[in-house]
Amino acid sequence: MTLQFLAGLTFNNVFQAARGLNNTVLSDRHVQKTDLQGKWVIISGSNNGVGLEAAKSFAGWGANLILACRDPPKGLGELHPTAAVKECKRLAEAKGHISIIEWWEIDMADFKTIEAFCERWLKSDRTLDILCNNAGSPSTAKTRMTKDGFQLVHQVNFLSHVLLTLRLLPSLGRSADPRIVCTTSCGHYFGVFDLDHFNGGQEMRGNDYYNNKLYLQIWLAELQLRCLKHPEYSHIRINGVHPGFVASGIWHANDLKSNNISMRALVFFLRYVAITPQQGSLAITNAATSPECGRTTSGGKYLNRIWETPPHSYCQDSDARSKLWIKLDQVLYLREKGLLEVLAL
Repeated sequence: MTLQFLAGLTFNNVFQAARGLNNTVLSDRHVQKTDLQGKWVIISGSNNGVGLEAAKSFAGWGANLILACRDPPKGLGELHPTAAVKECKRLAEAKGHISIIEWWEIDMADFKTIEAFCERWLKSDRTLDILCNNAGSPSTAKTRMTKDGFQLVHQVNFLSHVLLTLRLLPSLGRSADPRIVCTTSCGHYFGVFDLDHFNGGQEMRGNDYYNNKLYLQIWLAELQLRCLKHPEYSHIRINGVHPGFVASGIWHANDLKSNNISMRALVFFLRYVAITPQQGSLAITNAATSPECGRTTSGGKYLNRIWETPPHSYCQDSDARSKLWIKLDQVLYLREKGLLEVLAL
């Protein structure tokens, strides 16, 4: 972090981000098991870390599951999707459930795979009950671009979730209690709202990971408000969750053997503060099933693990939300794709 970046932080942002280190051990008392028999769940990034653990919980609760994963796996600790499906089926069968559990290929760094995934789902004519936008990528020291022309972290952590969600919105609208859960981060408090450098680059302020987690939290707040104004989508509830500081494979994309101060601090927190992926997954399953996140509430929330917490002030800024919505239309051609008309204010 540069001195200029640190100087731009407020005490409240630092305080709220620090709350993300809460490593309270959660149990069934905090996140109760839910009967999901007959329900359909799509969860991305579900062959590793908190996504895999959440998928296993959904399977044990009887859900029909689509694991949205890339093939072949590329990250440390990623199971091949077929192995993840096998594990989920084993857990479902152990509980006496006869569920459909499959993996469908998707690569968040390739918009064509997202379009193909959504077309396949919509052609199935199934009702989608829960969409978990969980796939993500850590910041990388070297700028990497996707074949679609976007900075990798920007596309994987934000743009692809937008496209996937808007494509699947009609299917979610058919559910009685539809949920959208977005894995954001307490790091969104460190994000910089900088639409002039939306796609990163050398002039970008802040950190690409933090910035895109901030964009995701702002966007879901605006999406929730727009859904509430349209009868066919007014019952959808969208929330962002910080799963906690989780000891998962994502950190090993960094060189943990490095001797600089930030890496030594990371190693310390991983050893003494971090929670397990199973504990982190409870943030996802809670938002996907708890009454407190359902249609009787307003949605558009940020949850620090399972506890509702005020998000970054930009999320309550109608001007910032509107500008982000317009920017997304421009870069993803959403209006041309017919994805914005039903959500117009």
